[in-house]
Amino acid sequence: MIICNGKIMTMNGPVIEQGYIKIIGSKIAEIGDMKELDDKNSSGVLPDNSDTRLDVSGMLVMPGIIDAHSHIGITEEKKGVIGDDCNECTNPVTPSLRAIDAINPMDSAFHEAIAAGITGVLVGPGSANVIGGQFAFIKTHGRCIDDMIVKAPAAMKAALGENPKVCYGDQNKYPATRMANAAILRNILRKTQLYNPDEGFDADLEAMLPVIRREIPLKVHAHRADDILTAIRIAKEFNINITLDHCTEGHLIVEHIKKSGFPAIVGTDLTSKNKIEVANMSFKTCGVLNSAGILTAITTDHPVALIQYLSLCAGLSVRAGLPMEEAYKSITINPARICGVDARVGSLEVGKDADIAIFDGNPMNTFTNTVYTIIDGKIVYSKDNTCSTGY
Repeated sequence: MIICNGKIMTMNGPVIEQGYIKIIGSKIAEIGDMKELDDKNSSGVLPDNSDTRLDVSGMLVMPGIIDAHSHIGITEEKKGVIGDDCNECTNPVTPSLRAIDAINPMDSAFHEAIAAGITGVLVGPGSANVIGGQFAFIKTHGRCIDDMIVKAPAAMKAALGENPKVCYGDQNKYPATRMANAAILRNILRKTQLYNPDEGFDADLEAMLPVIRREIPLKVHAHRADDILTAIRIAKEFNINITLDHCTEGHLIVEHIKKSGFPAIVGTDLTSKNKIEVANMSFKTCGVLNSAGILTAITTDHPVALIQYLSLCAGLSVRAGLPMEEAYKSITINPARICGVDARVGSLEVGKDADIAIFDGNPMNTFTNTVYTIIDGKIVYSKDNTCSTGY
């Protein structure tokens, strides 16, 4: 396939005002200005009938959009309690749980994601537990989760603040305070440091080893400033990598976050302030953190906000101060970097996966349509023909 005549935003270099992308199999083989392609055609290097041409004149071509924090397929749409496998509320420490064992690719939200140009998502357990389990980075197209995986495990979920203390405190169980949340987290990290498989196998500690080895980050749910600082404090104590997920009050402690060096996955701000810890929620947070040089991504936390509104969340962040160019990065290359999959996705480069979203305008504009979504070199959504993966 050759995508022709589009305005190409590569996310790794200047915008190509009228460019082309050649796809071979599932990978990007060439990318450049249309003049280069015309020269190849005129010289006979590229016969006219050698490729399927997709003319996207007047359209915007960009990397497939990525949501770096989602519960898609785990908290399923339309299925209520029966389709909700997000939180194992029977034990506050469950690192051996794997998202891939609960993600249902038949969840209709995958169709909505694809139709919005979203090609990759980091999916995992919710925030009821201090340690919730393993996240996986997956493509949004497929019927079998094993075929959709890009990286698993990609992160280990942790949570501080209201959710664990409410979940277990309401049952008159431990943890019931923020102190207990932190103590539990320290305890499992220390146990993992001391773990010797030769002395007896432990599935939970085995699952935590990639965190201690800094192979994957601890993905810490933290809204309030003090919870964010506790996450940073514990990460420094144990010399582990973390991501600051939600980071709702991050704009209040921006210098501390910058000094920590940890990235932030901000959002969702497209919801009600239904908890005390999100009282200072604002679309300005991403812009404030970004302007300080902190690596930031924007999330819907689907289904807290619906995943198809990820671009809208980025647009609202622009209105609150985030530069437009940085908003594009916050839903493409930045989440790819934070999720550790930027060698394959997040930008349009030769050798990377051909995951491409094509729009008839700026996707952050509510009136813009997704025209095509391409995953692994295949058109999985077309505005005119609807989605080939329709449910």
